Amino acid sequence: MGPAAGLAALLAVLALGAGDPAGAAARGDTFSALTSVARALAPERRLLGLLRRYLRGEEARLRDLTRFYDKVLSLHEDSATPVSNPLLAFTLIKRLQSDWRNVVHSLEASENIRALKDGYEKVEQDLPAFEDVEGAARALMRLQDVYMLNVKGLARGVFQRVVGSAVTDLYSPRRLFSLTADDCFQVGKVAYDMGDYYHAIPWLEEAVSLFRGSYGEWKTEDEASLEDALDHLAFAYFQAGNVSCALSLSREFLLYSPDNKRMARNVLKYEKLLAESPNQVVAEAVIQRPNVPHLQTRDIYEGLCQTLGSQPTHYQIPSLYCSYETNSSPYLLLQPVRKEVIHLEPYVVLFHDFVSDVEAQKIRGLAEPWLQRSVVASGEKQLPVEYRISKSAWLKDTVDPLLVTLDHRIGALTGLDVQTPYAEYLQSPTSPLYRMKSGNRVATFMIYLSSVEAGGATAFIYANFSVPVVKNAALFWWNLHRSGEGDGDTLHAGCPVLVGDKWVANKWIHEYGQEFRRPCSSSPKD
Repeated sequence: MGPAAGLAALLAVLALGAGDPAGAAARGDTFSALTSVARALAPERRLLGLLRRYLRGEEARLRDLTRFYDKVLSLHEDSATPVSNPLLAFTLIKRLQSDWRNVVHSLEASENIRALKDGYEKVEQDLPAFEDVEGAARALMRLQDVYMLNVKGLARGVFQRVVGSAVTDLYSPRRLFSLTADDCFQVGKVAYDMGDYYHAIPWLEEAVSLFRGSYGEWKTEDEASLEDALDHLAFAYFQAGNVSCALSLSREFLLYSPDNKRMARNVLKYEKLLAESPNQVVAEAVIQRPNVPHLQTRDIYEGLCQTLGSQPTHYQIPSLYCSYETNSSPYLLLQPVRKEVIHLEPYVVLFHDFVSDVEAQKIRGLAEPWLQRSVVASGEKQLPVEYRISKSAWLKDTVDPLLVTLDHRIGALTGLDVQTPYAEYLQSPTSPLYRMKSGNRVATFMIYLSSVEAGGATAFIYANFSVPVVKNAALFWWNLHRSGEGDGDTLHAGCPVLVGDKWVANKWIHEYGQEFRRPCSSSPKD
């Protein structure tokens, strides 16, 4: 491979759909990639250190206050204490004149909290912004949709698909991590603020349920309350056409906040609407899930993702087989690659153990410092879009000798010319992809650089099959027929990672330069 050719290392991330591409997306995707989330652990560890020092200071202060309290209390509990004792009389007058003032106006508490606030302000610039919270909430909603996850289960830390009465465990974490009422409220509010009541209602319902169960308890970290959750849920139901639920929740709100005039007006409004349309109580509107214009094949895609990676087994289709592949190349003669034919039309194969653990880790390490928001082609431009939240980096073979080795291995295994200008490199606003004039992508070679605990399959939508993530393996398929026409059946999409961190490295090979390696054919089926 020539010095300008590159290996593209793409990171598939948790959150897809992080906001407006020109605005919030620029900031909101920062903590959607798990690499960024992992880096966010460092400032939180610093905050934990600050809080630990604050708690120790407060514990010492409270111990001293307890000592003072116990000393004074003991004097009051001793009925034999003679007030006429001039020493006791002096100390009583002194306590009331100065000791209590010193206790009440002690600066120790304010000094402790000031140190905590100063430390927080130093860390604050490294913390996620609200746009990041919105992006993470939308990620949860996307997982909820694609894998048909139950919100109540998610709130308990359980990943379950619920269809009617059937409950399927998709992933069982070693340690359950439940969400608080405030957590659920914040997810629901993100959907609420977007006018997405399909997602807002179940999350706000769970928030109301949890707030009810802990009503009267005070948690320092919470922003919301039961009243907030009832308020938002009532209006969400009203906007969704369910006036009777809106009325019931609004009345409950007034039990806790009877002086709220706005809610009192809402109750009168809902009562009037129901009086004018009594059938509304029975025939409530069905809340429709928001449709995504760019995913016309959404149902097929999600169905393939829900299988968590499935394809026909070999005994069902005998023409699918496994073998040791050398492709008649001396390069692979002593170390053939394990090849598994996944699908015939389109032709998709999986090469197991294409890279080693050391090689996979090395590529990830080379790419990580250069990861940037992924873009899609739009004419001569490359733009970020709402539905593609991943991060990518392009690595030239001059970066490390390992990349040269991998390109030799890819060329030997596919028999294709991977030298420039027949392979892509450098992703930027002025990408040479559009100056190469080397035709369309004839083939894709995708290397899995990590494993995931659940999700992350590659779904071939029109061909109706999906391939799970297989660490260190490489997936290969032809994008074009031999006639040069595109193979629509290779349309594919990555399923969101349910649990884990998915890294892939893509090698895209173009049609020019392959004329004698993959000869053309006039038959549209070849």
